[in-house]
Amino acid sequence: MRKFLVFILVLIITVFAASFAPAETAVEEESSPSQEASVEEAQEGSLPFAISRFLIAGSVEDREPVGVVNVFASTTEKVYCFLEARDINETVTVAVVWYYGEKEMAKIDLTLKKGWRWRTYSSKKLAGLSGDWKVELQDAKGNVLQTSEFKVE
Repeated sequence: MRKFLVFILVLIITVFAASFAPAETAVEEESSPSQEASVEEAQEGSLPFAISRFLIAGSVEDREPVGVVNVFASTTEKVYCFLEARDINETVTVAVVWYYGEKEMAKIDLTLKKGWRWRTYSSKKLAGLSGDWKVELQDAKGNVLQTSEFKVE
């Protein structure tokens, strides 16, 4: 009887611990050709991680971008730049740099922790500025890793 109770206790602890696993590690997604190229770069050592997604969205909900478009209405108050990185070999800091035309409007440092997948984002209030915008993902040395562009009309 004692062995049975120990078994039940271990089973309960295992189920309980599994329920607290981060949702990020429970999602597996298919790779597109551009994602595969980025994974290859990370494996070759040119980047300590692979960029799976770097895009602009109207919001982020449950750690996922919502309303992914390239054109926003001039009444839009805030937009989000979403980054999903994979195969992160070491904890690293990257910068998300927001440009209105050629003018730098904001630079936000984001930490990507070592692991197989990390999702994060930066947001920017548009302040009624219509026109061309771009967002660059930069490494610690300021090298541009990826760019995403959008327009406010």
